[in-house]
Amino acid sequence: MKTVEKNFAFIDSQNLNLGIRYLGWKLSYKKFRVYLRETWGVEKAYVFIGYSKDQQELYRSLQESGYVLIFKPMLEYHDGTCKGNVDADLVLRAMIDFKDFEQAVIVTSDGDFYCLVDYLRENNKLATVLSPVREKCSKLLKHAAKEKIYFLDNLRNKLEYK
Repeated sequence: MKTVEKNFAFIDSQNLNLGIRYLGWKLSYKKFRVYLRETWGVEKAYVFIGYSKDQQELYRSLQESGYVLIFKPMLEYHDGTCKGNVDADLVLRAMIDFKDFEQAVIVTSDGDFYCLVDYLRENNKLATVLSPVREKCSKLLKHAAKEKIYFLDNLRNKLEYK
């Protein structure tokens, strides 16, 4: 167990959700919050998520599990798909809170976070990058995180929703 108590997690919810679904299981966000606290010393866990009025139950459940939700308006495309790109919001929040946390846990496989992860690592503020899927994780992200990257694909028994 990590002894640092002022770590913050920054979670790319769409990337986490799609990655775990790709692996064929469903994440227990409650268990994941406990894992973040006990393994990585995460005091505050931000979830960056697209907002839909149909998802109130999900939002309530996440908040009850101890997450701070940061909503992004979702864009609906002509084909009926929706997208709520949270990348800039996640980076901005990490920089706003930079002086308030000891280390950051970044949860994503997205190479768009390369510069954030690189900056955090260079400033001794990166606890880890938690990537949902080893095989789908960006090479840029792996390069930036170096030895500070871990994968959730081998934590199914500990984190699966049953």
